[in-house]
Amino acid sequence: MTSPRRRPTRQQAAVAAALQEVQDFSSAQELHARLREAGDTVGLATVYRTLTGMVDTGEVDVLRTDEGEAVYRMCSSGHHHHLVCRDCGRAVEIEGPAAVERWTDQVAAEHGFSDISHTLEIFGTCTDCARA
Repeated sequence: MTSPRRRPTRQQAAVAAALQEVQDFSSAQELHARLREAGDTVGLATVYRTLTGMVDTGEVDVLRTDEGEAVYRMCSSGHHHHLVCRDCGRAVEIEGPAAVERWTDQVAAEHGFSDISHTLEIFGTCTDCARA
């Protein structure tokens, strides 16, 4: 929700700061709990609204867990995909091969779609979890 036209509220800035402190994906509830532990009075609805706005502007990546829960992480710039550990949630940003990008353009064109975007998440078990 950090639009260039509008200055973020104190609560929105607190959500963004909390998200920057975590390296892996976190749920809105986890971020809300982190904020409360730090003494910030930010409502859960505000956390959700802020995260949704940040996803819309491309500042934040969002994934769905196997349970269907949305989890969020600050995003690097540029188009990328994710390699995600099923056990611990660790995520690595990866660049997809040109073949993936060409395929998405081709499939969209075949079905008459334009102005497309896509996400790609690859799930597996990271080295640390595999050793445990």
